[in-house]
Amino acid sequence: MPLIRLNHCQERYPVIATTSKLMTTGVDAQTCKLIVLDSNIQSPTEFKQIIGRGTRINEEFNKRFFTIMDFRNVTDQFYDPAFDDDPVMIKEVRENEPFTVENITGDITEEIIDKETGETINFDHNDEIPETQNPTIIDGGDIITEPRSKVYIAGVEVTILNERTQYLNEDGQLVTTSLRDYTKQRLLGEFSGLDEFLSRWNQADKKSALIEELRKQDIILENLQKDVKKDLDLFDLICHIAWDRPPLTRKERADNVKKRDFFAKYELQAKLIINALLEKYATDGIENVEELSVLKLEPLKQFGSPSQIIQLFGGKSQYLSALGELKSELYRVA
Repeated sequence: MPLIRLNHCQERYPVIATTSKLMTTGVDAQTCKLIVLDSNIQSPTEFKQIIGRGTRINEEFNKRFFTIMDFRNVTDQFYDPAFDDDPVMIKEVRENEPFTVENITGDITEEIIDKETGETINFDHNDEIPETQNPTIIDGGDIITEPRSKVYIAGVEVTILNERTQYLNEDGQLVTTSLRDYTKQRLLGEFSGLDEFLSRWNQADKKSALIEELRKQDIILENLQKDVKKDLDLFDLICHIAWDRPPLTRKERADNVKKRDFFAKYELQAKLIINALLEKYATDGIENVEELSVLKLEPLKQFGSPSQIIQLFGGKSQYLSALGELKSELYRVA
């Protein structure tokens, strides 16, 4: 909001001065009722300039007092008896006690004249306070369907209220949109439809190769995966974001394969290895399972060295064939 509107007494809505610097000399904010101090002000002059913005009185708009909310103890630091004088009225308020005009000690014995109007300022507590006009709500914000994530900064829990992501488009122009909308737009530009995506996904010898191809087209799915659901397969993430398909978690896909008794044709040791591959898929994703290096990791390495595990299937080609069948089973239910 422009600073000049802060000075207008007839402004319908509350206004906020974003920094105390805006409240220094030159701002005639007659209806300013709250001054918040949240910076370490070192200059007594600057402090008095800021506080002075709240001393304007405007009877017409019920501005007879103002409040100082001091988070930095600046008020005590710059206490000046010669300048501040003794308090005219004192009201002690205990914690959780509502503030009322009763039990205020002190009295005003001298007339105080408004320098601008020349009229006597009336501090009669029995004056009728005009009803404030509640603003009309024109429009609300976006409905948040997913719970906001918690963020911790220096051990303090905070909540992200709003988030803005900017990207460079093909023309080098900065575009502001949500990561979800940006990813959907890029996916729909890469694939003509769901059928084309399914075809390319199923034909890919390594799913990681297709994912890397998407990365080169500035489609970074891992970033979106953190925001949507961490245990979603990238396959489900793509189908869900681009074509609104109900997603399955990696564990749900692994469990579906187990229910279909895919292991029946294999020997016991091979069955155990395939089951371990499914467990690895459920926790880490398809990209890790596709690599032979996965055989060096838990829980696979308990079955022997990579060469020993491969020989349990009859050789490398047979192992890769079994792995290919496993991947087909994983994505059979889309």
